[in-house]
Amino acid sequence: MKILLLGATGLIGSSILAKLLSAGHSVVAVSRRANVQRQFPQAQWVSLDLRVVDSPQQWLSHLEGVDAVINCAGVLGGSGSDSTDAAHHRGPATLFAACEQAGVKRVVHFSAVGVDRQTPSEFSRSKAEGDAALRATALDWVILRPSVVVGRRAYGGSALFRGLAALPMLPRFKDAGELQIVQLDDVVATALFFLTPSAPARVELEIVGPRRLTFNEVVAIYRRWLGWRPAQLVDLPDWLIDGMYRLGDFLAWLGWRTPIRSIAKQEMVRGAIGDPTPWTNMTGIKPQSLEAALMAEPADVREKWFARIYALKPLIFAVTALFWISTALVSFGPGWEIGLGLLYEDGLSGPIVPLAVIAGATSDLIIGVAIAFRRTSKIALVAALILSFVYLILGTILVPRLWRDPLAPMLKIWSVMVLNVVSLAIVDDR
Repeated sequence: MKILLLGATGLIGSSILAKLLSAGHSVVAVSRRANVQRQFPQAQWVSLDLRVVDSPQQWLSHLEGVDAVINCAGVLGGSGSDSTDAAHHRGPATLFAACEQAGVKRVVHFSAVGVDRQTPSEFSRSKAEGDAALRATALDWVILRPSVVVGRRAYGGSALFRGLAALPMLPRFKDAGELQIVQLDDVVATALFFLTPSAPARVELEIVGPRRLTFNEVVAIYRRWLGWRPAQLVDLPDWLIDGMYRLGDFLAWLGWRTPIRSIAKQEMVRGAIGDPTPWTNMTGIKPQSLEAALMAEPADVREKWFARIYALKPLIFAVTALFWISTALVSFGPGWEIGLGLLYEDGLSGPIVPLAVIAGATSDLIIGVAIAFRRTSKIALVAALILSFVYLILGTILVPRLWRDPLAPMLKIWSVMVLNVVSLAIVDDR
């Protein structure tokens, strides 16, 4: 079969892509950023941003010869680079209309559990609108509504639960609804089931796990899997919890894919539960429990490293960005005379001296701000490494006594460079 797969780089989409290719299918993999195409060179990659897709005609050339469509596109919330309406409703609606025009009948569409009952956020509302757009067509559609999807691969919920499990003290999420965690393997198997010619169509199924768990119970299961003793649960004041979600909103505005934000809180209160019986009866797939799935593959040192680093990643990037921004502010402010003095000490004079201090401080400021924004963070970290080497060389030539300074400013540059290297190593989130 030839299949068009929308959202091919996400947790569910990339897993389905791997299964389709290994089974010998031809896949047109559509993603805004085809950043895994080196991993899957067998696929035909199409880079398409749903925010700018406003017509079915934009899809028609990609649907030539396609037998079925799987839509896995999704974002948690709107930001500078994401739009829930475009990802869940407007963009898919143009694809569904194009399928009707191109004669592609089978569409497997991923929604979210509970959006047919309650829509407290822009995420669930846009998901429900996308479902309605598909139901209004004459296609052989299938709407799958998974709960929180986790797997051995660390992304989204899988990554968040691991990161929270690394914390020795964990906030008690009192307002969070219950979750029926579902395994990624079961979700992928379901999508492939509905590609078979004999599979039913025009059905809506909840894809949920067999047990209802609280948020803290899920984290505790991951912590046991990692081999750590139970975390201490603490009751944090509401203002501090709300502040954490607002901080997540700010990070999302900067372009970071943070799962802790206001829209996540709204969805957490709603919970993610459903009835797996129709799903099992129709497909024969019996959902695995979270405990059974984890115990089948014991955690190793890589999992422990990831969990700890995931929890530290926001701190690492905050410190790295603030370091460069702070050095700029100090250079422009109370350190101005000190900076001039260091250059005068080497015998430099004239207007070049203040210009050199201004150039260095401005470079530091640009690098710090660019590190804070996800889109520019990687190139800014490379620039920070280069600039650190430049400072090291110029400092050695112009003010060699700094190597003997008891505060060791020249030696500390190496620590800053290592911090930049670590940040580069963990900047990717998928």
